[in-house]
Amino acid sequence: MKISQYRISSALIALGMLSAIPTYSFAQSAAATNATVPAGVYKLDPTHAALLWSVKHNKISNYTVRFNKLEAVLKLDPTKIEDSSIEASIDATSVVTGYPGDYKATHASTPYQTWDEEISRDPKMLNSDAHPKITFKSTKVTSTGPTTADVAGDLTFLGVTKPVILKATFNGEIDSHPFAGVPAVGFAAEGSFNRTEFGQPTGFVGPDVAIRFDGEFIQDPSAK
Repeated sequence: MKISQYRISSALIALGMLSAIPTYSFAQSAAATNATVPAGVYKLDPTHAALLWSVKHNKISNYTVRFNKLEAVLKLDPTKIEDSSIEASIDATSVVTGYPGDYKATHASTPYQTWDEEISRDPKMLNSDAHPKITFKSTKVTSTGPTTADVAGDLTFLGVTKPVILKATFNGEIDSHPFAGVPAVGFAAEGSFNRTEFGQPTGFVGPDVAIRFDGEFIQDPSAK
């Protein structure tokens, strides 16, 4: 298998997953845990958030990458979780692979300076020049337990919109954030989706993209 082909498939997969995860976590968690924080708008704290995606590589390992820039806005109603909603946006140019060594030295024919840039910009991968954002908008939140919920929503990736469902877990809450001085909540979410349904080729990596999200959300008293 060629490294370039693998990277392309992996990156594409990751984007879709990332956008889906953050959105589900917020809406679901609050509903399932009977959070006591006040209802309102909560925004993701980008300095305390992680969005990881992985794809099966050569059928023997899971290649894992991170998106470094994402935003999410949660409209939370702890007393009636089904009325909560979430919208998230992922920057397709913010791929971080941790690729070791000199990429250009081993890939002289590539027009890109780094592996991160190739995954992000290559038309066969994330194609961020044409589709700079990956987005998710929840459509339904269903409590599945005291600290868990299913969040259904529309994921838009590479110009294609498909329904997805992720599993969210409520991690906790605080009445007053130590720096912001307002309520804050924490969530985690996991899920998967088939990247080929968004137009990606099968290539040398598997069709399923697994995602993992962890993050903190801070109340925005000025938002309605």
